Amino acid sequence: MKIAVANGDGIGPEIMQAVLSIFQAAGVSLEYEFVDMGKWVFDKGFSNGMTDQAKETIENLGILFKGPMETPKGKGVKSINVTARKTWNTYANKRTFQTLHGVETVFSKAGIPIDITIVRENIEDTYGGIEHMLTHDVALSRRFITRPGSLQLIKYAFEMARQKGTRRITCGHKANIMKLTDGLFLECFYEVAKEYPDLKADDVIVDDLCMKLVTRPDSFDVVVLTNLQGDIVSDLCAGLVGGLGFAPSANIGDHISIFEAVHGTAPDITGRNIANPTALLLSGLAMLRHLGLMQSASVIENALLFTLESGVHTGDFGDKSILPVNTTTFAEAIIGNFGKQPLNSPKAAEIDHPSTCTVFHLEHNPMLESVDDVQEKIMGVDIFIESNLQPEELAEKCLRHGGIKYKLVSISNRGTQVWPTGSIYTNLVNQYNIRFESTDDTSLRQNDIIGLYASLSGDFKVCSLELLNSWGSKKGYSLAQGQ
Repeated sequence: MKIAVANGDGIGPEIMQAVLSIFQAAGVSLEYEFVDMGKWVFDKGFSNGMTDQAKETIENLGILFKGPMETPKGKGVKSINVTARKTWNTYANKRTFQTLHGVETVFSKAGIPIDITIVRENIEDTYGGIEHMLTHDVALSRRFITRPGSLQLIKYAFEMARQKGTRRITCGHKANIMKLTDGLFLECFYEVAKEYPDLKADDVIVDDLCMKLVTRPDSFDVVVLTNLQGDIVSDLCAGLVGGLGFAPSANIGDHISIFEAVHGTAPDITGRNIANPTALLLSGLAMLRHLGLMQSASVIENALLFTLESGVHTGDFGDKSILPVNTTTFAEAIIGNFGKQPLNSPKAAEIDHPSTCTVFHLEHNPMLESVDDVQEKIMGVDIFIESNLQPEELAEKCLRHGGIKYKLVSISNRGTQVWPTGSIYTNLVNQYNIRFESTDDTSLRQNDIIGLYASLSGDFKVCSLELLNSWGSKKGYSLAQGQ
């Protein structure tokens, strides 16, 4: 079985060498094809941080094992890590956070065991990076949450939770504020939950979730979240178990999967052979299990746990009264402990069920689309304009453009209504949302919207617009604060 390997930047080559030496000593039946990815590839002029050959190799093999990578500051380039996950649709980011004896934390001192799996949506949300300056004072970021993308992730989370034998799966969200985007994600969660009656499914607002994670982390099993919220919460959970140096990461897709260390490249210690390879090793163990190499994963993980319990540590953690070891010595200690069982949480010996990745040679991009037989109507339009007028003056001008088809319903600024009602204490910026709706609540045509756009553009700079769609009795747009 052959996989693609990218060493990464900074300490990446050192910790990758340590992990692969452990795999070799354990007799892991893998071959490696090294690919060119990372900051040094950006610097050679490849705008996506990988060579064409690297991209082809990864798509042919279906598995990428990668060290930490740096994205150059500025220059308008996108993160290589995010680009790789999105390019190959690795829609589920799974990170498991467990108490590791020998890694001292507040909770290990209190005897509170932690075993939390965060499943984070990996493709959508604000990580689309679709941003525009609407005026010189106002920036816009578009946040996409889709039904097919949410279902894809949530079905994976429930299936993984069932296989793990978990007792609880929780959806973290902010649907109390983002009623359409997070509301759609939460709706999909409970839609899928009906197919898994054996699992306890519940939800919690993400800020409340963060508080509960730092007070009672042992009450959670599997938590599924949208992209940005999942990114933040997963780093919070890393802090509960000792930091990102103990946080494995698996990015799972239907065709390609990526296993990586999510910590930084640590340029300050690069080349000194003192970096901690544990996070990359734990990510590698997740990869071995993904490939069906169960026995090898169990042997290596038990040796790692035994090594940590024995007090062997690199300089970034561990008992300060025991001298730290370097990266190579840490790897050698793990190898020397093959066959030994840790006192705490030993991993059961499992039989290998090796599988070769099925490589799909696709002829076209998969289209994710749910079936909807409810009639769609355009009920109005939100037109975002640049103006420094006061709300009453603005409304007077806009009313002239409505004609017989439109009624001016609301004017808002930064999401807060300022006309027809509002407060003199609401601070304004030079970008307003003007909401027009159909005068008789009948469906409009796009040509009608274009006519209104053209009329308003005679008085204002139009920054953007959004249709006010409805499906049956369900409105596809939110109200302004105070509307």
